[in-house]
Amino acid sequence: MKLRYKIGGGFALILAISILSLVVVLSHDSACGPAPGIPSDAETMSAIVYRCYGSTDVLKLEEIEKPVPEDDEVLVKIRSASINPLDWHYMRGTPYLLRLMSGVGTPHETGLGVDFAGTVEAVGSSVERFKPGDDVFGGGDRVFAEYITISEDAALVVKPAEVSFEQAAAVPIAGITALQALRDLGKLEPGQTVLINGASGGVGTFAVQIAKSFGAEVTGVCSTRNVEMVRSIGADHVFDYTQEDYTESGIKYDLIVDMVGNHTLAENRRALKPKGVFVIVGGGKGNWLGPMMAPIKALLMSPFIEQEFIMILAELRQDDLTVIGELMQAGKVTPVIDSRFRLSEIPAAIRHSEEGHARGKIMIALE
Repeated sequence: MKLRYKIGGGFALILAISILSLVVVLSHDSACGPAPGIPSDAETMSAIVYRCYGSTDVLKLEEIEKPVPEDDEVLVKIRSASINPLDWHYMRGTPYLLRLMSGVGTPHETGLGVDFAGTVEAVGSSVERFKPGDDVFGGGDRVFAEYITISEDAALVVKPAEVSFEQAAAVPIAGITALQALRDLGKLEPGQTVLINGASGGVGTFAVQIAKSFGAEVTGVCSTRNVEMVRSIGADHVFDYTQEDYTESGIKYDLIVDMVGNHTLAENRRALKPKGVFVIVGGGKGNWLGPMMAPIKALLMSPFIEQEFIMILAELRQDDLTVIGELMQAGKVTPVIDSRFRLSEIPAAIRHSEEGHARGKIMIALE
């Protein structure tokens, strides 16, 4: 056997062993660790924690140490929070590649939750934008708790007085994802046509209303039980996917925002204008590449077509929170609330989210 074949075979074997090792390491779930001790003189609060990956059984309501704000941070008493698919992805540690960031074997962070609204209770010595008593909303870390600390420069803004804590807490991830998909990636303009596949979900209900506020002609896709609700929030046309397939209707759109992924990219091309844009929000299920398969296929297909296929990676930003706050204040956007749970009921709330049938947002009340 020639030397180059021996070397090539050796590299292939090393690569195969490395990939197999990575698979084993990333997919391994370590046992839950014990709760750390709390100083006897420390103030405490209730919070949802998880110290290992798994189902909602790993979520525990515990008393933990109440955080103290650093110089550039504010301490917020949480009034309301909301559930996102991101929460159960972190809880389960899937897709497994996520664990390269969240922690191998066990999570680095023991708290969950991003979306919140509440009242500033204390501020650090260098904070200038906020003061105690301010009602605020935004996106933080470990918000399934009675209190959080967050930098004043993070995704945090003052809540409009006319907007409730619950409405504000529904906004951050879902609202900003919808806004950036339509405005930044879709370049949506007045008079254009947009189709929202998954119009009754968290992102979808925001997308329908924001698109209407931009002056677009909006078509929603949802199940039979949600048709009237999607119409009521502003959709000009609605497809009941149990009765008809929008990709076979012959209608073509300037923009499609897809939260569901129940059609192939080739099928969606039929419903898109020659220079239309298709925005992928989320992805398919799977422990490994499931959520990334559509974006990978879109990347491979893009050089050969005029239509644009893009996956959104939304960024929580103060200015976009302000934009949606103003739309709510003007009555152009009203968050759709599916259901309400208490802090102690978050395992049930996340199970409901995982089922994938929520209409609008699943809320957590802490008041």
